[in-house]
Amino acid sequence: FSSEPLKLTDIAQILWAAQGVTSANGQRTSPSAGALYPLEIYLISGRQPELKAGVYRYQPSKHSLSQISKGDLRTKLARAGLNQRAITEAPATVAIFAVFERTTAKYGPRGRRYVHLEAGHSAQNISLQAVALGLGSVVIGAFHDSDIQRLVGTASSEQPLYLIPIGTPK
Repeated sequence: FSSEPLKLTDIAQILWAAQGVTSANGQRTSPSAGALYPLEIYLISGRQPELKAGVYRYQPSKHSLSQISKGDLRTKLARAGLNQRAITEAPATVAIFAVFERTTAKYGPRGRRYVHLEAGHSAQNISLQAVALGLGSVVIGAFHDSDIQRLVGTASSEQPLYLIPIGTPK
């Protein structure tokens, strides 16, 4: 990725593609078994002109971000992601986490499968939206879960499934 920052409008569009609300009854951009929506979406941002470096949680119902922590964590995130260069180079990374209990409470053990399917739909939406905006993305599943949880600052019930660095292709 180039070092070019992302526009806030592009970040907003990518996050909406991940889990944005599409109807008055709360349906979202990715299908979800039983409309239980077990995914939590985070943005790990380097310093952007319109957004300070830090970790943010996406709030689908408000289409907004709430800051979880401050500072550029991309180098530490890359170490937790098995030193994958795309994480360090990209101006931002979207992290998809799952709260499996939201779905397994209704569907039992099979609910885990449904959560993984939903995460795949969300990751695909992110990647397709990035391309539509002239950006690139890399879908990463290789990382140390506990390190990612610690860096992002999530509850132990939230399990990391994907890291998706996003930026302008070189």
